[in-house]
Amino acid sequence: MTTMHAIDVHSPRDSQLVGWLPAATASEVAAAMSTARSAQPAWAATPAAERGAAVRAAAAAVRERASDLATVVETETGRPFASAREGVLAGASTLEQYAELGPVHRGRSLLGSAVDFMVPEPRGVVVALTPWNDPIAVACGLLGAALVTGNVVVHKPSERCPHTGLLLATVLRSCFPDGVLQTLVGDGEIGAALVSSAEADLVAHVGSTATGRAIAGSSTAKLLLENGGNDPLLVDDDVDPVWAAQQAALGAFTNAGQLCTSVERIYLHKAIATPFIEALCEQARTWNADPQPLVDTRHREFVHAQVADAVGAGASALVGGSIPDGPGAYYPATVLADCSGAMKVMCEETFGPVAPVQLVSSFDEGLAEACSGDYGLAATVLTGSMEHAQRAWRALPVGTVKVNAVFGGAPGGAAQPRGASGTGYGYGPELLDEMTTTKVVHLGVPNVRS
Repeated sequence: MTTMHAIDVHSPRDSQLVGWLPAATASEVAAAMSTARSAQPAWAATPAAERGAAVRAAAAAVRERASDLATVVETETGRPFASAREGVLAGASTLEQYAELGPVHRGRSLLGSAVDFMVPEPRGVVVALTPWNDPIAVACGLLGAALVTGNVVVHKPSERCPHTGLLLATVLRSCFPDGVLQTLVGDGEIGAALVSSAEADLVAHVGSTATGRAIAGSSTAKLLLENGGNDPLLVDDDVDPVWAAQQAALGAFTNAGQLCTSVERIYLHKAIATPFIEALCEQARTWNADPQPLVDTRHREFVHAQVADAVGAGASALVGGSIPDGPGAYYPATVLADCSGAMKVMCEETFGPVAPVQLVSSFDEGLAEACSGDYGLAATVLTGSMEHAQRAWRALPVGTVKVNAVFGGAPGGAAQPRGASGTGYGYGPELLDEMTTTKVVHLGVPNVRS
């Protein structure tokens, strides 16, 4: 990071340059971290209700600019406007949630010979590194929880959507005092400089496992990491195969498979294989009638390499499986049959619109396969058996188990990834605990002179 360089962004739809921004320099990184450190004590001393009011104002500002934000998300990432706007509004809702939860975040007390009480205190300077696939919703979650608990934040959005990050910063800036929330544009080099800064007290990262591991090896700060996933879908033999195929398609093809909890591998009971696969292929063709591009051609090459590896190892591409002609970063919804556990699509994260299917002869065999691997983000089980559902959620080594629905969950729900998928809570009231540290006070009764 010795010289300034540009961050270029090309349209995923037609490959044209949509803009560029100068990356932050080493001196700008150092200045931002120093400014954050100076601003933090006053923000921490601000009454919790006032911090909550500021975050509530930030939510209102995001709602007011929802269409503008969604337009930039669509331009930079290819996510359709309606879906992008849903993500923006989800971010506003998360800010509203933390505006309410932050002021009532509290510790515990214990009465003994003295009074012991536990006080949550902000960690200090938070470095937030956020992804491109749902950039507003993810950023609002991390920023809202950090700010409402008295931390200050230096935020680096993904270099794949820097204009989105800067517009969000513009929308939020007036809601907070100077230095409390800063945004820097840059690539992995800038992220590494922020992570390794001695001023960083907590690093919150949502992104790839490789980057998460690099952060873990270079930072002495508290780490909050949501890394990659290889989420399994286990399909039992007693469910409607057409409904199950609809669920599988929704999980694998939504946002072109570019969601943290997308379905990445499918274990299908062979008793319903034929109707399920026929229905899944029909679903894929329907999704391909209105295609969504991947974020860029570099990512498309990665996704296609995973598919080509599977086909080379004996899988059959029943739908899709090839790079289309023309501009942009489009890749079709793809159904792969005859998959096996050694294929990359079954043991690594693909993060694209690919539904690889491996047949199993029993629920137990499918559950064992679903429990395999290093990742531990989420898993889904489709079954009509309560016994199978109970066994599955107890056995699956993941942070979130979904039964009979690939997406959904209660508002304010938390998630705690495991293994290669990260560490620490993301979202929910529990994220406030991650953003704070606890001071224990033993308050005794003095022996005073009479």
